[in-house]
Amino acid sequence: MLPFLLHQRCLRRSSGLLSAFCRSKVLGKPKKCSHMMRYMSAMQQPATQPAWKYFDRPPKSILIVNKLRTQAVILAIDAFLDHVHATYPGVRVFHEDRLDIPHGAEVWHPGHPEKIDLVVTLGGDGTILHASSLFSSGAVPPVLSFSMGTLGFLLPFHMDDFAKALESVFQGKATILNRMRLACTFFDQDRAQKDDSGNDWQVMNEIALHRGSSPHLNTIDIFVDGQHLTEAVSDGLIVSTPTGSTAYSLSAGGPIVHPSLSALVLTPICPRSLSFRPLVFPSSSTITLRIGDRSRAPAGVSMDGRTSYVLNPGESVTVQSSPYPVPCINRSSITDDHPTEDRKGEGAPPGKEDDWVRDINNLLQYNATFRSKALLRHSRT
Repeated sequence: MLPFLLHQRCLRRSSGLLSAFCRSKVLGKPKKCSHMMRYMSAMQQPATQPAWKYFDRPPKSILIVNKLRTQAVILAIDAFLDHVHATYPGVRVFHEDRLDIPHGAEVWHPGHPEKIDLVVTLGGDGTILHASSLFSSGAVPPVLSFSMGTLGFLLPFHMDDFAKALESVFQGKATILNRMRLACTFFDQDRAQKDDSGNDWQVMNEIALHRGSSPHLNTIDIFVDGQHLTEAVSDGLIVSTPTGSTAYSLSAGGPIVHPSLSALVLTPICPRSLSFRPLVFPSSSTITLRIGDRSRAPAGVSMDGRTSYVLNPGESVTVQSSPYPVPCINRSSITDDHPTEDRKGEGAPPGKEDDWVRDINNLLQYNATFRSKALLRHSRT
């Protein structure tokens, strides 16, 4: 009851504030009234819709995205194609326009008129980031990811389970987690957009401004929703999604954020001030990073690990939530016939528990003590 009573007390108090602010409209100050109206509306509205949903229709076209072809990848693609053509004969299978396009797949490239209903990735987390970059100007189809010998937070299925995973998709049983992306826009000193295409860069993990090969620290002005937050003097800054919070941002001391949340994570890289701590903003925020006029060197920009721009003093990038998330198919919709301890491969098997909880324990060894089993064994000898 206590949280409810506190919430009601806050509502009554803010209602009084609302009346006071709205009376100021007569005095020619309507802006505060509108701000408080939005605040009250947000408090009384239900929470945002959950990031989870079901894959509601069987796909008619599949795009395969894979890492560089090793013998294991070649065999996996051949087995996948044979299974799809035999079990789902009406489904068209596409592959990127590359030299190693497999036999039995049609050529596809970004901007191709053919609509893709499902993206299947074979590789690691980097393969999924590459698949995301292929859909840089619009919606991303649901992504079904299989591990090919690497560990990662975005790899819910082992390749041995591809038949069961596909079955759950075609039967409409697959659950989807919408992982938010960032929309990044670059501007020159005159606030003219630098990219002639007029499109935003779509980023799944993070955008990082860094000093590159320069020996000097970057000076970066940070604005949040048009309001100056601070001047950062550091090796750089990272703005990440919740998905990216376990990547570069985590290595720089940022927080771990559950991927079903919508948020922007601002993390400094080796700041000069020890009081410069990471911050988490709501996804409705717009963050602008401007290279300060006093900065002694330009800043390099990398997005999802790819070098993209160099920003000179006076130039800036604006980061906000993208309207086009990456729908990732979750492993909770199928059961596992192979216990985890029996797996010889690197991929994570499917299960009914939260993927994220399993991953931070298995991959990050979250809250693991220093007295590991190895140390205990050593102490007994």
